[in-house]
Amino acid sequence: MASYIGPLLITSFVDFLSRKHDGSSYKHGLVLAFIFFFSKTVESLTQRLWYFGAHRIGIRVRAALTVMIYKKSLSIKFVGPSNGKIINLINVDAERIGDFCWYIHNVWLLPIQVFLALLILYKNLGAAPSLAAVFATIMVMTPLTSGTVLSAVATFRILQDPIYNLPELISMIAQTKVSVDRIQEFLGEEDQRKFILDHGPKASDVAVEIETGEYAWETSNQTLKKPTIKITEKMNIMKGYKIAVCGSVGSGKSSLLCSILGEIPRISGAVIKVYGKKAYVPQKSWVQTGTIRENILFGKGMNNTLYQNVLEACALNQDIEMWVNNDMTVVGERGMNLSGGQKQRIQLARAVYNDSDIYILDDPFSAVDAHTGTHLFKKCLKGLLSQKTVIYATHQLEFLDAADLVLVMKDGLIVQSGKYEELIADSNGELVRQINAHRKSLDQVNASQQDESMTAGPCQISQIEVIEEKDGEPISSGKLFEKDQQEETETGRVKWSVYSTFVTAAYKGALVPVILLCQVFFQGLQMGSNYWIAWATGEHRRVSKEQLIGIFILLSGGSSIFILGRAVLLATIAVETAQRLFLGMITSVFRAPISFFDSTPSSRILSRSSTDQSTLDTDIPYRLAGLAFALIQLFSIIILMSHVAWQIFLLFLVILESITGAATIRCFSQEDRFMDKNLSLIDDYSRVAFHNSGTMEWLCVRINFLFNFVFFLVLIILVSLPRSAIDPSLAGLAATYGLSLNVLQAWVIWNLCNVENKMISVERVLQFTNIPSEAPLVIEDCRPKPEWPTEGKIELENLQVQYTPSLPMVLKGITCTFPGEKKIGVVGRTGSGKSTLIQALFRVVEPSGGRIMIDGLDISTIGLQDLRSRLGIIPQDPTLFQGTVLKKCRLADIVRQDQRLLDAPVAEDGENWSVGQRQLVCLARVLLKKRRILVLDEATASIDTATDNVIQETIREETNGCTVITVAHRIPTVIDNDLVLVLDKGQIVEYDRPGILLEDNSSSFSKLVAEFLRSSKSNHHKNLS
Repeated sequence: MASYIGPLLITSFVDFLSRKHDGSSYKHGLVLAFIFFFSKTVESLTQRLWYFGAHRIGIRVRAALTVMIYKKSLSIKFVGPSNGKIINLINVDAERIGDFCWYIHNVWLLPIQVFLALLILYKNLGAAPSLAAVFATIMVMTPLTSGTVLSAVATFRILQDPIYNLPELISMIAQTKVSVDRIQEFLGEEDQRKFILDHGPKASDVAVEIETGEYAWETSNQTLKKPTIKITEKMNIMKGYKIAVCGSVGSGKSSLLCSILGEIPRISGAVIKVYGKKAYVPQKSWVQTGTIRENILFGKGMNNTLYQNVLEACALNQDIEMWVNNDMTVVGERGMNLSGGQKQRIQLARAVYNDSDIYILDDPFSAVDAHTGTHLFKKCLKGLLSQKTVIYATHQLEFLDAADLVLVMKDGLIVQSGKYEELIADSNGELVRQINAHRKSLDQVNASQQDESMTAGPCQISQIEVIEEKDGEPISSGKLFEKDQQEETETGRVKWSVYSTFVTAAYKGALVPVILLCQVFFQGLQMGSNYWIAWATGEHRRVSKEQLIGIFILLSGGSSIFILGRAVLLATIAVETAQRLFLGMITSVFRAPISFFDSTPSSRILSRSSTDQSTLDTDIPYRLAGLAFALIQLFSIIILMSHVAWQIFLLFLVILESITGAATIRCFSQEDRFMDKNLSLIDDYSRVAFHNSGTMEWLCVRINFLFNFVFFLVLIILVSLPRSAIDPSLAGLAATYGLSLNVLQAWVIWNLCNVENKMISVERVLQFTNIPSEAPLVIEDCRPKPEWPTEGKIELENLQVQYTPSLPMVLKGITCTFPGEKKIGVVGRTGSGKSTLIQALFRVVEPSGGRIMIDGLDISTIGLQDLRSRLGIIPQDPTLFQGTVLKKCRLADIVRQDQRLLDAPVAEDGENWSVGQRQLVCLARVLLKKRRILVLDEATASIDTATDNVIQETIREETNGCTVITVAHRIPTVIDNDLVLVLDKGQIVEYDRPGILLEDNSSSFSKLVAEFLRSSKSNHHKNLS
């Protein structure tokens, strides 16, 4: 309402200036000037309060939506939306809905503004309240005064901004509708898990009541009738019992544990009852970003005695002593700076320290070597957890005889259950088939030792005894490389170079001057048309009506052409700039070395490519252009007003992790703690946004008042000047433009602050376009022959590797030769440098000294694509991509279980497949590529012995004539290799044929074999002799 006082009174003000005035009329002019000033002050205050309130509501809405999305993500299982989609909902959609609160009032304000404008026009012009009506009155010689024309101009200027912003409002409504629909769809999804209520401790000795029922991961697809798990008999697990679950890959071990946890949808049958607190150790390790201690305590208070006992039982003491800050060492996102064994032991320590009633462990020994596995079993399961109920899935059959009950899985069914001794008595049973496969792998080791055992039997027994004495010492070590987790941030104002890079990203900035010229011409022609009308409708009309209309149409038409050109060019430059910056960033990220991903959380990369990129796409170009346009407009008005009254002018800124570990969080009943932590983080984020908004509005209020006061002084001067000193029409035009001065300058200040804040997104994206790149993909002057490598001979010459200059050397001058077409096993303790050697072969880490030759060619002289495309690898952590599955590697049986066969879906990161199944798929993928050199990095760690035997046989057949390098914990995997390389602390301890190494009972390889035999052989020799 206050903004329309000025246009309403402008006629009276011009009429006042046109009359000769005495003292009384002079007072009338001062009253008009004061009313103008008062109305503009009220308008400024109420407008800033409106914007501040809208921003505050937007911050609250965004915070509430973020909490709702986070809460929902904790309650759905991993068969739901991908982590990327959830991050996008929080970063983009919740943000956009929060921003819409600033626009929402424009929906109902625009009709009211139009209505008020029509009222003023009706009052001044009669029944023709439009620009067309102005022309009509001129044509029929309706008398017009400069006052009525300027009143109409002022009214149209007020309407100008909302009408100009109408397309943006419509676009914002459409975008917000899409965001609301996406969030509504996510929040409206039925939880894909049926909660199992935690029953309190029961008076009886029953810990878990397993009822008959069927469970399936995919409940939405009605065509898939076969459940993942089918429990056909009711079963009670007593308190203090140790329950072992075994079976081949894909038999349903992990799914059975998930059915007890309530993490898999139940499609029929009764609810499984769990009495007491649960603790869960998943097959795929999940650790939080934070210190080692925080990960183990997991929200519980510190009990130093228990804590030290847990570290000892989980073989973590030696690791902690090696780390710079001991147990206060910070773990990176997903534990990316820890080895697989370290992550497994940390999450086992977390479960043990939790002091729960029921422990559910999913293959806890697969990621550690045989000795450490035995240590964990003795110290944890049979030590600290001796009085607890423990249900553990395992492929290591040597850990079965200690169980009170063994469950044998096959094709989603429990095909055998009972005491270990009872089950092995059934010669046709599934467990005996698994044990026979295990014996077969042991026979491989025994065959290698057969000759030596006749002559060196007593020595071998002595060796085993020595190792038994050492059993109490934690063997697992490993160097935790302290990598920079802190995000690179800039302080102070955004550098001019960021603005320069952004402005010149598209067409080298050639279109920017053209756009600015379009705005200058538009502004000049628009003001010229208004100036023309004000001058031509003075007291003594100096032009004909044809001239008046003709020149007005010419000036207005010209301004329309320039505004259209400005809009088209701006849209073109905005799209091109966003695309160029995104391609620059994504190319830089894809070409970054692995060390970048080790030190950069994925959430940070996602934030750059979602939130920041969205700001670049839809916000910054238009906001920056809007600032430039508003400045041009502001200077134009100041020039106009100074032309009329020159005497007075002297003027003038953070979540994936918990979603990934949702099952663990729910099992430990930690939802409330994580929710509180998340609420605190959201409050911190909202607090910054609130203070930023409040600061900007307060600045706008103060500068608004300053400009209103200047406008008031201008009006007083105009009132005070003699009638002959100034043209009333031009004075009225100055007052008309002065009415919009406060709004315009507030818009300039608000845009200036926002552009500075938003340009931080450009700064962050540009940071990711300047990541140091890996070596070139292709070096044209040094490309290997198409058939290279032909022999597969690998020579290591004084190979030295360190991750950064500030860290110790990891590989310390390794010199050896891997002959072509041979099988080489690489063994050693955790942290001995096995994985680093493989990384150096693929040039994931560049050597600090020495070189690697393949068939006589130095691999550092060729491009990375030429090198890596000729090698094959199955990594320690199997990675699958979203899509579908495409008779090797025992995959056929698994694929046939799903009616869709090779079209069976693979979820993000293969989460709907067990770790063992993922390893099989990775193996199949590599075998299909037929590489001359193949690297297996713990490739069958999560696969049962029977499947492993078949896999090893397949590898021998399919890789005949290839060089195969196998890094393994399992001795049978490497015992039949042509050569074995033993590493320790980055140096070669031994390198020879397995038979020769075993002849020396004091050799490191003999000790490793003895450990394996001691842990694997004792149980089965006892029960199967």
